[in-house]
Amino acid sequence: MAEDLEPLLSRDFNLDSLVSLRREVERRSEQEGLTGLALYRFVVAVNEITTNAVRHGGGGGRLSLWKGPGRLRCEVTDRGGGLPDGAERAQTPPPTSPNGRGLLLARHGASRLDVHSGADGTSVVLELTYP
Repeated sequence: MAEDLEPLLSRDFNLDSLVSLRREVERRSEQEGLTGLALYRFVVAVNEITTNAVRHGGGGGRLSLWKGPGRLRCEVTDRGGGLPDGAERAQTPPPTSPNGRGLLLARHGASRLDVHSGADGTSVVLELTYP
């Protein structure tokens, strides 16, 4: 991790802890000055990625959150089988599809989103810069 980032939160999660994790991410982000729509979008982005880890990545994962000057960085890792080829570049699913919007929503809530996926799991890094 870059030297200019300070750890805020590091926690394992599963289905039973998703709600409390979302609240903790929101509280920590708010303490760092994130407000309004930017706060809402960032928390939704993190929630989408953690939910994907539970649903598709082996039932849980680990979330780490750091702060830096004017930015928050969140990394979510899981131990699932990895994303299907091209999933991180997927387009908006048809309106009738009940799934497939997680990464899309996450991209809207972050300044940067990086996905690294393989047979040993997936790592998603979301970074938000703000004034």
